[in-house]
Amino acid sequence: MKVSFIGIGAMGAAMVPHLVRAGHEVSVWNRNRAAAQAIEGVTVLASPAEAFQADAVMTILANDDAVRSVILDSGALANANKDCVHVMMATISLALVDELAERHREAGVALVSAPVFGVPAVAAAAQLNVLAAGDARAIARVQPLLDAVGRKTWPLGDDPKRANVVKISGNMMIAQAFTAMGEAAHLSESYGVSAADLLNVLTNTLFTAPSYQRYGGFIATNSFEPGFKLPLGLKDVNLALSAAEAKGAVLPVAEQVRANMQEAIAQGLQDRDWSVAATIRRTR
Repeated sequence: MKVSFIGIGAMGAAMVPHLVRAGHEVSVWNRNRAAAQAIEGVTVLASPAEAFQADAVMTILANDDAVRSVILDSGALANANKDCVHVMMATISLALVDELAERHREAGVALVSAPVFGVPAVAAAAQLNVLAAGDARAIARVQPLLDAVGRKTWPLGDDPKRANVVKISGNMMIAQAFTAMGEAAHLSESYGVSAADLLNVLTNTLFTAPSYQRYGGFIATNSFEPGFKLPLGLKDVNLALSAAEAKGAVLPVAEQVRANMQEAIAQGLQDRDWSVAATIRRTR
């Protein structure tokens, strides 16, 4: 299949080689051309519009503004090949997903929303969990691409934003999990039990999920090398709160998580992994 990929950040750079190894004819576009040129076995494109001439285009961009600029404002979607399937893998607002769905209908281009659970190391191992929503026929057409980059695809219906609300909810829960571990460590340390001892027990008994073990390890060692930087994490918590507000829902724990993240950024920790926000309670 001729597939284009837009967005060669840490995740994109880890995913594209799997598409190449699976035998697809892969082209890439990235604002930073050097990042695209560093990937072997691909053709580097001059514009997003070129990417939308393929059989499928996979996009993984940082936020709403980037998606709007690259996909909509550039004219790439409006001038797309009508047989192209757009696989949108970004974590973006539900309002923008709805807008994109309408703009894709107007352009006659199929939209599949397919955000993923996993960090770059998971992407490098092709072990991502892919959340897929959109027209079933379009999903079936791009399933070989999803299989190349992920270990499992989770179908979530024909409304694209269903995949995005699951992604946003999942990221919110991860942030709440490491916040809880940070507070638990604060409690245990006040009684002489180290964070390392506490979290070694908890992440091997009650809370054995990979996210608990990964972020528990960060908290235990006070090491927050960026896998997912704090401003991106704050963006995702804000997406959850905005989605809740649109439905009149209240998320008090997410509100506290956001406050912790904002304080961590105010302390100059914006280049650390988002779980560094778990230290805020421990240092008060």
